Amino acid sequence: MKSYLQKLINHQSLTREEAKQALVKIGEGYENEYQITAFVSAFLMRPIKVEELQGFRDALLELCVPLNFSDFETIDVCGTGGDGKNTFNVSTLSSIVSSAVGLKVVKHGNTSVSSNCGSSDVLSYMGVKFTNDESSLKRQLDKSGICFLHAPLFHPALKNVAPVRKALGVKTFFNMLGPMVNPANPQFQLVGVFSLELLRLYHYLYQDSGVKHTIIHALDGYDEISLTGATKFAGIHGEGLISPSDFGVPANTAESIYGGEGVEDAAAIFTKVLEGNGTESQNNVVSANSAMAIATYYKEINFSDAFQLAKEALVSKKALEVFKNVLKHQ
Repeated sequence: MKSYLQKLINHQSLTREEAKQALVKIGEGYENEYQITAFVSAFLMRPIKVEELQGFRDALLELCVPLNFSDFETIDVCGTGGDGKNTFNVSTLSSIVSSAVGLKVVKHGNTSVSSNCGSSDVLSYMGVKFTNDESSLKRQLDKSGICFLHAPLFHPALKNVAPVRKALGVKTFFNMLGPMVNPANPQFQLVGVFSLELLRLYHYLYQDSGVKHTIIHALDGYDEISLTGATKFAGIHGEGLISPSDFGVPANTAESIYGGEGVEDAAAIFTKVLEGNGTESQNNVVSANSAMAIATYYKEINFSDAFQLAKEALVSKKALEVFKNVLKHQ
């Protein structure tokens, strides 16, 4: 680790193999908390390089508890987090709505690090029991169309990093890695990222991986389609911008998609939206993100038609039935 830290102090970047070995050593418990903090902090001072991100991904996939879901065509719908916007749990709700439309969703998520309430926080509060048992997860996926993968159960090596991430309380390169290390290796992914630079990095890496993908970043900083303005997208539908008007809806305000102060607030919004009592802004933002997932999974469906499919699944409470099935088949 000392040699890697010295390179970083000297403003040099790590090779893909060096990045991998550094994170493997951290994951296997060879480095102390001070070294981990120094290593993580070094990447807060400058942009991460493609080779470094590839190496970190390689390490976590090597160390993870794998899942074989090759019998299914699956998609993950998630954001990197780290945008500091504290929206409600849009990607989690969008995953459920996408499942209600017919997608097989393997939602990779975690508890909060830099936001008020993470995906796993609200799901646990709502009664979801997390497991890494493959047969149980396959049953959920088969019966409900969705299963939730709580990241710490599949990445036990990261327990050595968790205290550092929590103490820092800001986005780190681990935020960048979350969507890239889904242990089910989904064939499709919709990923929201917190910067345009990361959008370009992700698009490059996913092109190399063969995963059919759409990467999104709202130009005003959100790691999802916020409908507060235009969103950049790159992936299976090429590159471009999409605006609220493309979905036929008015622009949202930041206040209208705020997630509250903690898990109780988040759960209240989660329940309200699923039960068909969400505000128009909440329903639209969930439907817009679901639409991008649907259009990624079914390339022949355009964004506007996908939005209508998602909105119908939400307001008709098909999505609520999906979530009830998840709880039933745990």
